[in-house]
Amino acid sequence: MSYLPDPERYAGTDYRRCGRSGLLLPPVSLGLWHNFGAESDYENARRLVHGAFDSGITYFDLANNYGPPPGSAEECFGRIFMQDLSRYRDELVIATKAGHLMWEGPYGDWGSRKHMLASLNQSLSRMKLDYVDIFYAHRHDPETPLEETAGALVTAVQSGKALYAGISKFPAEQTRQICAMLREARVPCLVHQLRYNMFNREPEAGVFAAIREEGLGCVAFSPLAQGMLTNRYLEGIPADSRAAGASVFLTEERVLHHGDRVRRLAALAQDRGQSLAQMALAWVLREPAVTTALIGASRPAQIRDCLGALKNTRFSPEELAVIDSTAD
Repeated sequence: MSYLPDPERYAGTDYRRCGRSGLLLPPVSLGLWHNFGAESDYENARRLVHGAFDSGITYFDLANNYGPPPGSAEECFGRIFMQDLSRYRDELVIATKAGHLMWEGPYGDWGSRKHMLASLNQSLSRMKLDYVDIFYAHRHDPETPLEETAGALVTAVQSGKALYAGISKFPAEQTRQICAMLREARVPCLVHQLRYNMFNREPEAGVFAAIREEGLGCVAFSPLAQGMLTNRYLEGIPADSRAAGASVFLTEERVLHHGDRVRRLAALAQDRGQSLAQMALAWVLREPAVTTALIGASRPAQIRDCLGALKNTRFSPEELAVIDSTAD
């Protein structure tokens, strides 16, 4: 059965300007880090993309190494794109990244021109695309000259294989430096993608200041702290949860360490008339530097729940004090 998006998908969505650019992004976007790999249910992945687009989400965030195995999330998205979304290409913002380990040998990761441009070509092939909207340097490479990484981003844009250049997880000083290089090449940096949530406040120590100074947009990933800032772990660790599995990003120890804080936050969310996930997203989006919060999902209902955060993004000083007391 062919997919027809909801004709009312743009009604009621307040799109936000990405830095000083002309590009608008939805306040909540869909990341394909999890649940789009080779072992994931393809029809469920398809429903997730449909549910997001039907809800006005236009930004889909990928990377070369998303899976598992690496590359399989892009292959999955490419299949969905060809089956359902190709006619709507001009309504989508599709991003990918290069920099983390993707293939064996000396050219399989980091920020060299060799890796960055080879990876982009591979990503385009997997996703069946002529171009991506945003191509990110996925992490700062301390061993490769910043000029080389910047040059690869410039080539990606000037060759027509990407519309915009972005960076992810760069320290504040390197953010300023690469932005100056890209600006001089007349390919201004569009956006910085970073980890930010109620527990992880690291960007507040300097990167947000650099983002504001450089006029960048900001994509906040892991706003729900890998699922800890949801109701999933309020009563312990379910046997079928990510924390109970082999995840290196969300361990049982980490969940238990944050347990009391999660319960305090859940009580505050209930007082606000929100789920914990909704409050966590609302809190991230209250930061003026943040353009969009990047969510993952395993069910379409989770996407709809997250979008409910937009109904209440205001916090009292007392509420913010409670939240601040839970930070790492």
